Amino acid sequence: MTFGLFALVENYHNDTCRAIKEQLDLVLLADELGFENVWFGEHHFNAFSVVPDPLSMLAYIAAKTTRIRLGAAGYLAPFYHSVRLAESLATLDHLSGGRVDAGFAKGGFAPDTKHLLKSEADLRALMIETIDALELLLYQEATYKGEFIKLDGVSIEPKSLQEEIPFFIATFATKATIEFAANRGYGLLMSQGASLEDCINAQEIYFSVAGFYPKMVIMRVLYVDSSDELNDELLVSTDYFIKCMRAVMRDQKQPLFDEVEYERLLKEREGFFDGEAFVKNAIYGTPAKCLAELKKYDEAIKNLQIAFNPASMDHSKNLQMLKSIAQEVGN
Repeated sequence: MTFGLFALVENYHNDTCRAIKEQLDLVLLADELGFENVWFGEHHFNAFSVVPDPLSMLAYIAAKTTRIRLGAAGYLAPFYHSVRLAESLATLDHLSGGRVDAGFAKGGFAPDTKHLLKSEADLRALMIETIDALELLLYQEATYKGEFIKLDGVSIEPKSLQEEIPFFIATFATKATIEFAANRGYGLLMSQGASLEDCINAQEIYFSVAGFYPKMVIMRVLYVDSSDELNDELLVSTDYFIKCMRAVMRDQKQPLFDEVEYERLLKEREGFFDGEAFVKNAIYGTPAKCLAELKKYDEAIKNLQIAFNPASMDHSKNLQMLKSIAQEVGN
C-alpha cells in the first residue's frame, strides 16, 4: 500500500488565493513525507473547489518537487481537444522528469456541458475517443477516425518522456466503466463515496475481464484526531463539499461557508448528495484507529494506493494530519 494526496483546493474562507496556497503547502509536505502521488481534481465554475486547471497546478508542483508523481483525478476528457491535452501532458512529463500519471473522467455537471458546449449524451463516447487519441498522440504519429475525433498523420512534439504514461479511469464503481478500464489495462480511481466492498467488487470485475488486478487508487476523507468519535468538523466539512457539488450539478450558486452555522448544517446533512457515504468511508479517529482501518484496505485490495483528502477547515491541522499518518505508518 502506498499513500497519495487528493487535492480539491477547498475554499472554506472565501479567499481563493489562500485556498490555492494552502493546497500547495499540503502537496509539498506530502512530497517531503514520501507520499507517492498527488491527484488534483478538476472542477469548473466552482467557487468552493477551485481547481479548473489541474495542469497549471501540476506544472507548479513539478518545479517545486523532485519525487512525487503528478496526477489528475481526473482530467474531464470530453472538454479537451485531444491534441492540446496530449501536448500538455507530454510537456509536463518532460518538465517533471517523467512523473506524470493521467486520470480521466467524463464529467457531466450542468454548467460544464452548458458553457463548454457539449451534449451530456455524448460525454462517455467523447471520453473514450479522447483517451484513444491520446494513446496514439503521446508516442507516435497518430491517425484516428472516430465519431467525434479525426486525426490524419498528426505528430506532436514533444512526445512523452515516459515510454508509457500510466492511465487511470475515475469511477463510482460503475460496472461498464470498470470493464472499459480492464479491457485497456488502465488503473482505477475510486470515489470517496465508494465503500471498501465496492472497491473489492470493482477489482474482481476488473480481474474477470483482464485476468489481472488493477492498480487502484481509493480516495478517502481523512480526519486524524485525539478521539475515535466522529468529529463534528469532519461531518460539516465533508457534507459542505457535497452540498456545493450538488449546487454546481444543478447550476446553482454555491453558498458561502459560515462556521456559526455548524448546528444547522449538521441537521441538514441527511439531505446532502451522498454525504453519508463520504463520511462512512472516511479514515478518521486516533492515529492507531486510522492505521487499523488502513490495514483492512491493504489486506483486501491488491496494488493499492489510498489518496487522502484532509478534512479540517484549519490548515495547520491538515498539515498535522498528514504528518501523523506518515509517522504512524513509519512506526
